Amino acid sequence: MSERIEIRAPAEQTEGTRSQILRWLKQVGESVTENEPLIEIETDKVTVEVAAPGSGVLREILRHEQEEITPGELLGVIAAESGATTDVTSSSPPESRPAGATPSGGDAAVLHATTAAAPGTGAGAAAAGAAGQLSPAVRRLLAEHGLNAADLRGSGERGRLTVEDVVRAAGGAGGAAARAPGEAAARPQPAAPAEGVRRVPHSVVRRRTAEHMVQSLLHTAPHVTTVFEADMGAVLEDRARRRDEFARRGAPLTLTAYFVQAAVAAIRAVPEANSRWTDAALEIYEAIHIGIGTAVEGSGLVVPVLRDAHTRDLFETARGLEDLVSRARAGKLTPADVRGGTFTISNHGVSGSLLATPIIINQPQSAILGIGKLERRAVVIGQGEAERIAVRPRCYVTLTLDHRAMDGHQANRFMQAFVDTVSGWPS
Repeated sequence: MSERIEIRAPAEQTEGTRSQILRWLKQVGESVTENEPLIEIETDKVTVEVAAPGSGVLREILRHEQEEITPGELLGVIAAESGATTDVTSSSPPESRPAGATPSGGDAAVLHATTAAAPGTGAGAAAAGAAGQLSPAVRRLLAEHGLNAADLRGSGERGRLTVEDVVRAAGGAGGAAARAPGEAAARPQPAAPAEGVRRVPHSVVRRRTAEHMVQSLLHTAPHVTTVFEADMGAVLEDRARRRDEFARRGAPLTLTAYFVQAAVAAIRAVPEANSRWTDAALEIYEAIHIGIGTAVEGSGLVVPVLRDAHTRDLFETARGLEDLVSRARAGKLTPADVRGGTFTISNHGVSGSLLATPIIINQPQSAILGIGKLERRAVVIGQGEAERIAVRPRCYVTLTLDHRAMDGHQANRFMQAFVDTVSGWPS
């Protein structure tokens, strides 16, 4: 008779946060060994590994990839049969499974650093580089730093190699990992930079952001950008009238609130902008969940999502933006706050940029709107004999689109609807 071993979410790593299953490293029917990596869990702060609490066969998976979980929740069951082998390779072919992928919206990936859960001090003769003992996070770091697992000494249970071991060996934590007697030396570290060159090691967040951008631009969507110019005079006049009232009601009225409202109007005119490309069909979303690119000091760019933007008036939009941006800058966003976006706005003009192209599409979305710096420009207004030169508050706006999902005329129609909305506010 087999013994039931429960696999539970680690309370100490997830208390006070929202977490989800990122991927199972084993499937039902496969053998597992105690302390080998079994699950990767993503929280609002880190990605942690959950080790198998015992050896046996994985009999049940109760919570699946991309499902949210709570601390201590039962995730699965291992059947520990009498005399069970500790071989991590199943004696029968494992069941097929979808490839483990990060959650929709790569803007959520840029929020999370990587760490290992419950590293032990246990010594062990087990080879740290055994393929079955390496988690995807460890494999990824080894590849990024050009390291060989067999050259490193693992500090985890039974000599398992952890993320910290790889980072340490790469020079990110004060030198190479310790070596056991007789082990090969770790590969030499990169040569010191030339005089006058300062090296800044990549953070995990920056590395993930870079991977996401390269994947979107070079391996997923053909990017095309269209550029329009918007007159912001009507919006500025309306904001001046309403700003104090909104502030009294607890919602600072920013220009971004107007951009969100105008984007909703443009999406209603061209629904394809609020879509996801698949090989079988273009999936157009009925709900409009708009991600707002937000720079956070010390953390980089995050993209919290204003959900159901199509149901909000200007005040509700302003209040929702204030909540998201303030929590983003305070480091209090949850994984749910950065998932599920269907369209993104990048207000890059707040830092002085006039024009940015292409702004990389936030996969798996089909388009991203860019807003340039607002400045006063001399323009020709009126027609015929009424033409004159006037100074007007203007900004460049861009739409970068997945050319598989939209054609140029659709993009231009979207932009015309957006520009007409802000230029003619509040009509």
